[in-house]
Parts: sequence; C-alpha cells; structure tokens
Amino acid sequence: MATNKKEEEIAAAGTEQVAKAGRKRIEKVGVVASDKMTKTVTVRVDRQVKHPVYRKYVKKRKKFMAHNDLEAKVGDRVRIVETRPMSARKRWRVAEILQRAES
Repeated sequence: MATNKKEEEIAAAGTEQVAKAGRKRIEKVGVVASDKMTKTVTVRVDRQVKHPVYRKYVKKRKKFMAHNDLEAKVGDRVRIVETRPMSARKRWRVAEILQRAES
C-alpha cells in the first residue's frame, strides 16, 4: 500500500509539472492606444532594433488587438499574452495592467 501511495504522489506531481510546463506563451508589454471596441483594446508595443548596416538603434512599433476583460483604458501600460484566436485579428489577451494612465 505504501508504494502505491508514493506512486500516486509521484504521478500527481508529474501531471502538475506537465500542466505547468506546457507551451510557453509569448508575452509583450505595451500601451493601450485605443479602447473604442467592446471588450477589445489596441495595444502599441515599442521595441528597438539595431540597423544591420549603420549599427544605429531604430525604434519600431506594432499594434496588437487584445481581449480586454480587465477594463484597461487608453494610456494604461499592460502585459498581453498570446492565446487562441478569438476573432479574425484578435489573438492576444490582456493579462495584467502594470500601470494606470494618469488622468
């Protein structure tokens, strides 16, 4: 009986590790640019890329549409994570609001 309990504990721990290990979701941090849609926000993500020839850092930005259950507003700094497709253009969701916009 004792070995069965240990085996059960090991098996349970193994399934927890598999569930936690799963696929690593991509996370991005950006600023909410628009909140005019219902339960959707547009998040602007800024990044710096080194130019291959001139070796100068250039600012690049891209907009992502994200599902908004946390009621993020324009100007809020948010973390978005990749998720299943929710519509034709929406494949991200707001995971947390890092900083509220100053009003």
